[in-house]
Amino acid sequence: MSSAAPAPHTRGVFAGSVFAAVDIGASSGRVILGRVAGGPGGTSAELETVHRFPNGVKVLDGGLRWDFDALFAEVLTGLAAAATAAAARGESIASIGIDTWAVDYGLVNAAGELVAAPFSYRDDRSRAAVARVHGRLDESRLYATTGLQFLPFNTIYQLATEPDLDGLQALLIPDLIGFLLTGRRRTEATNASTTGLFDAVAGEWATEFLAALGLPAGRFPPLIQPGETVGTLTKAVAERTGLPAGTQVVAVGSHDTASAVAAVPAGQESFAYISSGTWSLVGVELSHPVLTEASRAANFTNERGVDATIRYLRNVGGLWLLSECQRTWAGQGYEPALEELLEAAAALPAGGPVINADDPYFIAPGNMPERIRAAVRNTGAVLPERPAHIVRCILDSLAAGYARTIADAERLADVRADVVHIVGGGSQNRLLCQLTADATGKRVLAGPVEATALGNVLVQARAAGVLSGGLGELRAVVRASQQPSEYAPSARIVSSGCAL
Repeated sequence: MSSAAPAPHTRGVFAGSVFAAVDIGASSGRVILGRVAGGPGGTSAELETVHRFPNGVKVLDGGLRWDFDALFAEVLTGLAAAATAAAARGESIASIGIDTWAVDYGLVNAAGELVAAPFSYRDDRSRAAVARVHGRLDESRLYATTGLQFLPFNTIYQLATEPDLDGLQALLIPDLIGFLLTGRRRTEATNASTTGLFDAVAGEWATEFLAALGLPAGRFPPLIQPGETVGTLTKAVAERTGLPAGTQVVAVGSHDTASAVAAVPAGQESFAYISSGTWSLVGVELSHPVLTEASRAANFTNERGVDATIRYLRNVGGLWLLSECQRTWAGQGYEPALEELLEAAAALPAGGPVINADDPYFIAPGNMPERIRAAVRNTGAVLPERPAHIVRCILDSLAAGYARTIADAERLADVRADVVHIVGGGSQNRLLCQLTADATGKRVLAGPVEATALGNVLVQARAAGVLSGGLGELRAVVRASQQPSEYAPSARIVSSGCAL
């Protein structure tokens, strides 16, 4: 949980320096310039998006994979745009930080070549490996060491499906991007903690698990912590982007949720957080992992955060359900604005049907409206075909899942959250924010939307000496930069600023 911290201050500021955040999610990516400066209201951060691009899985080589060549080309385009935008203002880019989703990886050979497009966690190949892994490593033993929530697509199960790993290293997606930028292979710790092969207490690779699965200790590159330098840009990348070859790539919380939680604008209050986007990551921040059997039974995870904190959380279904519904409806010729859908959903009465939003049934792409209606039928209820009813069911279900998860986290970790912070794209959804306040019975503070990019930039700024202090000081910068919207249970919005 967050504690009070002294006000942050800038120091050793290099005049005109900015920081580039490469922030990539499962459906889109951005390259963002971040500026940190002192002012009358305290130190604040400003973000400027210089490049946006789509991302998504494709059927490639017989599976659902990421088109990584296209993805990396967009990263280079974004960094070139960042160099141009900075130069236009007489600025220089001090460093680059990279964050993406977790668990997926690319296999790289000794020559540094990516041998195939990385599989997506949405491919179901790893399900067949779960029983095989558990035959060698008991589930209770796995959890007592890694503290990781069971998900059938965790890296440990994906690796167990690989037919031949001789001479290959696995680089998690942000580490793979960092390698192609710098030529240096490293594994950032917050993302390593999502693999199922990381010791939650020691903060090191669980070498006994690697050995049990026949994986050599060098299957992953050495670990690196947020704030440490990965390397500097290669000559080829520097020429392609227009950035100096000495530009540093700095490790941040490379699991996007780690960066997002670092930018939760919490002060003295004890808090729960919801990083709401394609997925919803719901939990509390701790200093030590919870590795009890009760925690395993509740399927909670203990992942590393910035400054060796523990993100004690569960993956809950997210706005993927809504975006997939929109995609399906668009294919049928129905493309209403999101605001229109949310207004119609908000007009419906409370008490409608709910589903288990994090059921694996909803992971793969497909006809999501029909899947949701089928899931409601399985509960004995009926959900009308109207999009408004489906949208309301999704948001009611997410809010109910958030409330259950926060209550479980408080019980299992023996903590009490005074407030719920919602960050990420879902913080813009006023209906979801209000439903969450109603379901949890707690005050909800929504924003910032770009928490992941803010966390990324602030860790870079601290590494450069522009900021000092711990998470409390970094979060004070967030509070000075943006005012969250507030929601009270069963009440109207207290302050505006969170768009529908």
